[in-house]
Amino acid sequence: MDVGILSYGLYVPRRRLQRSSIYKTNRWYAPGLGGLAKGEKAISNWDEDSVTMAVEAGRYCMDGIDRGLVESISLASTTLPFADRSNAGIVKEALNLSDNVMTADRTGSLRAGTSSLMHALQNGAMALCLAADRRKSKVASTEEMNYGDASAAVLAGSGEVIAKYLGGYSKTVDFVDHYRETGADFDYAWEARFVRDEGYQKILGSAIGAALDKLGISAAAVDHAVISVPVRGVPQKLAAVAGIAPEAVADSHMATVGDTGVSHPMLMLAMTLQNAKPGEKVLLASFGQGADVMVFETTQHLPAVNQRQAHFIQPGLSDTNYSRYLFHRGLLDIDKGMRAELDEKQPGTSLARDRKTVLGLIGGKCSESGIVQFPKTDLPVNTLSRATGTFEDYPLADRVAKVLSYTADRLAYSPDPPSYYGMIDFNGGGRMVAEFADIEEGEAEVGREMRMVFRIKAFDTLRGFRKYFWKAIPVQRGES
Repeated sequence: MDVGILSYGLYVPRRRLQRSSIYKTNRWYAPGLGGLAKGEKAISNWDEDSVTMAVEAGRYCMDGIDRGLVESISLASTTLPFADRSNAGIVKEALNLSDNVMTADRTGSLRAGTSSLMHALQNGAMALCLAADRRKSKVASTEEMNYGDASAAVLAGSGEVIAKYLGGYSKTVDFVDHYRETGADFDYAWEARFVRDEGYQKILGSAIGAALDKLGISAAAVDHAVISVPVRGVPQKLAAVAGIAPEAVADSHMATVGDTGVSHPMLMLAMTLQNAKPGEKVLLASFGQGADVMVFETTQHLPAVNQRQAHFIQPGLSDTNYSRYLFHRGLLDIDKGMRAELDEKQPGTSLARDRKTVLGLIGGKCSESGIVQFPKTDLPVNTLSRATGTFEDYPLADRVAKVLSYTADRLAYSPDPPSYYGMIDFNGGGRMVAEFADIEEGEAEVGREMRMVFRIKAFDTLRGFRKYFWKAIPVQRGES
């Protein structure tokens, strides 16, 4: 039985900050950034982080797949929100996976995602490998122009794979091209030419050649070279040195998404698979204190998964609000007013007791009457029913809902005003009052279809804890 990739998923936030808006504000100080002021980069909302983005990629990846088959889940990121709490464990709850699933947080290097994927492929068990990053950058820096936010997911295992794993090669070298000490907000990067010549060319370049030699694969046989290097021209040069055709080099998506850190190699892989055909060889190469190189061969099962994934890929929304971006990154101190002075304590007792309700959006369906309600309780909300203890778990996260009523509130505090919320009615039954997210002016209306997303509900700044829950966002054109 073949081992390889069974499915993939990627999530790119809707808002795309125009780099020209960054440059327009900062050119008085850093006119040299003009050369980077083209294109756009994906930016997450205030209520998103590496965990929430990973959940979204994981949902897309697992669409149509029995989640009970997943044996392990890993989350790779250099921006994990919790230092001592299983971040992958939060994702596991949101995806409604079995309590018997193994979880692991992977961090410490930009190739943590590919290393996790390689380990899963060598093991052969069904493993959901997630990667996400939401990095901060100093104002008026090269990193600010380049860094984007995104997540990607790859389901590895055996069976009807869409890309057969032909083998891989890994090397570890403590080459410090950049670093960020624990607790620091920003990366410190070394001189670009040094990184290019001593890092990309010598370490990653030699790893690509060594991988092809090890596997006995001709460079000319590589149809897609996914070389995750966020520097213009470097992937093409590395491919040329290895003997790979220039037309095989995959788009880095730097102009439209940006450098998404740990998630970037798997993001590029997912986007490449979306356009690949059966019987093609795909090389994946990533860099970070060493290098990982893997080679796959696509199969006849790829088109079906591509068709399923296509409706998840939505066009971005152009954004020029640079000050909002800074505020959401914690880089601009805005007077929040007295209405923001709330105690957002999350008792650990209630979270443990109601984890499926809060993190998994699990409601209840009465086995006798068919009534659906949220939250699930022993007693039904329908007063016509006298049944008790008859409610079974009923997941609502993947069900489309419609807006019954809504409010746009500018009095209550919101980091992205106005605050939209309202009553939504799920297809198949069940209602709840939900906050709306990622909603622009004119998009809220009665009858509008909405889908649920896992987001940050609030920050408990006093105790250093972030609270997660589900919000509703508008279904965009082409989604279902």
